[in-house]
Amino acid sequence: MMPGIIDRYVLRSFLWLFVICFVSLAGLYVVIHAFTNLDAFLIYAEKQGPVLPVMAQYYGYRLVFLFDRLQAVVVLIAAMFTVTALQQHNEMVALVAAGISHARVVLPLILAAAVFSAVAAANRELVIPRFKEELERSPSDLLEDATQAVRPRYDRRTDILLRGERVIINRRTLTNPDFLLPPGLDRYGRHLVAKEAVYQPANKDHPSGYLLRRVTQPEDVAEKPSLLGPEGDVVIYMPKDTPWLKPDEVFVVSQVELDQLFGGSSYQYDSTARLIRNLSNPSLDYGADVRVTIHARVVQPLLDLTLLFLGLPLVLGQYRRNLFVAVGLAMALVAGFSLTVLGAHYLGRALYLSPALAAWLPLFVFVPVAAVLGRAFRC
Repeated sequence: MMPGIIDRYVLRSFLWLFVICFVSLAGLYVVIHAFTNLDAFLIYAEKQGPVLPVMAQYYGYRLVFLFDRLQAVVVLIAAMFTVTALQQHNEMVALVAAGISHARVVLPLILAAAVFSAVAAANRELVIPRFKEELERSPSDLLEDATQAVRPRYDRRTDILLRGERVIINRRTLTNPDFLLPPGLDRYGRHLVAKEAVYQPANKDHPSGYLLRRVTQPEDVAEKPSLLGPEGDVVIYMPKDTPWLKPDEVFVVSQVELDQLFGGSSYQYDSTARLIRNLSNPSLDYGADVRVTIHARVVQPLLDLTLLFLGLPLVLGQYRRNLFVAVGLAMALVAGFSLTVLGAHYLGRALYLSPALAAWLPLFVFVPVAAVLGRAFRC
């Protein structure tokens, strides 16, 4: 009976501290970010109306992403504060005197950490990818006519350089596309220029690719036949032999989607399954950074628990009664742990280490340390 009561007591304290820590860190981020981008929100208010509902929605999506980034650290801080509070009020002494070991006292914290890590993994794979488009937007992209610069990208399967002027975010449209064609597809000229292009997924009429509207170059596209690729399949559909195209439209086959032509490291919002599919996409040429990310996704739950096993013994040691020392130890531990993980990932992205080794190296470093520090649980 007593362990059940103690478990509920410890869990209640832990969950309360977790909420306080997460709300504090997330609130600090929201305040700083909102004030930094206040001009963009004010411009939105002038053109579109009330901005508070939009800000609430904008930062609501970011809280989902922040949970993924912060949950391991917040779990560690909440767990260390919970144990420190037990030590300060001499509750740990009473529990040990009653024959309950340190390991049994902190068992609810370990189980709660495992649950939070599983929830974070589900959030990473199922929730965040659904809100990828919203998460990629900056405050200046909230306006209906907001645009982003295009990052030209080669389609590795067709060797066509996909480029344009801007991407209209809300309309998912590429403005002034100017596709550079490789030898073999340049029968009508090297450039394929239009007023706009829209990415369309595959259907019964065509594979996935870009529909170019109001084509200006080459001239007289309605009179030209479609162009075949080196494998004998149609790569550029022309109106002459494609009934579903208008006289001033051209369709370019490509598996490079529109969101891969703008933004930064947008793959961080993709699910692991999609990252794996992208690696096998012949049109894309992802480097070691994506491979490191895939391996890191697999290792992340283990890293979360390792961080907890590194932190809990510190507050069960000689400094266990000092709250400020516990805070300092937690900050130092998180800093050292994070720097090691980031350093290993950097070496993997720079090809100094294999992607798999870069992801697993922090575990090889910290698991033995956690095993040595774990002697505190046996007291």
